[in-house]
Amino acid sequence: MYSFWIQSLFELIGTMVLVLMGDGVVACTSLNKSKGQGAGWVVVTLAWGFAVMCGVFIAGPYSGAHLNPAVTIGLAVAGSFKWAWVPGFIIAQMAGAILGGALVYVYYKDQFDATEDKATILGVFCTAPAVRNLRRNFICEFIGTFLLVFVILDFSTKGNTPVVGLGALGSLPVTMLIMAIGMSLGGATGYAINPARDLGPRIAHALLPIKNKGGNDWEYSIVPGLGPVAGGVFAALFFLLIYKVIL
Repeated sequence: MYSFWIQSLFELIGTMVLVLMGDGVVACTSLNKSKGQGAGWVVVTLAWGFAVMCGVFIAGPYSGAHLNPAVTIGLAVAGSFKWAWVPGFIIAQMAGAILGGALVYVYYKDQFDATEDKATILGVFCTAPAVRNLRRNFICEFIGTFLLVFVILDFSTKGNTPVVGLGALGSLPVTMLIMAIGMSLGGATGYAINPARDLGPRIAHALLPIKNKGGNDWEYSIVPGLGPVAGGVFAALFFLLIYKVIL
């Protein structure tokens, strides 16, 4: 078992890489003068799966690779993670996500400068709904994250790993899980299913000197911020009901 500081450091690095590659594919497929412009949703969902896989490779052996405040809180509710460590992990994940978003800007600055549409620029950093209906959008994020956390917890019952997190699934299964959620359930909101993945880069967008930058849509940020947390908590409670009470 590694110290809290080592685990938090790898949560930061793993989340930074996750966001760099995940938001990177959105930049690649949407910004003007990018060779990948127009590649489409399948490329985005595949690359997001591989982005999470890379984060898991980095953080999995050290922290379990939560890489997601909703996962961290859900695991704590289920009794699989120390509550005392929850704030530190979330701070590390948020810091990593902000850094990842900033690195995407550095990498694609020429393409950002060539893009005039403000919504496209913001969409590189954070999610937005296809149809704006905050209640429905909240439900979508809730369900997607419920599925994510419940599958992670269900895998932990097999006793294959002493540390529970995205890394508990192994690199290939978690990659397939993220891809499946994106391809099946991502069309409504862009499937944040991770408060750090959305809020961290949104903060980076607010701070960076981006040409043609518009607003940050803080009103909508509540949905990918609280929806995944609620989904993670209910997934943990449902897991406890099934595996601790019924079985």
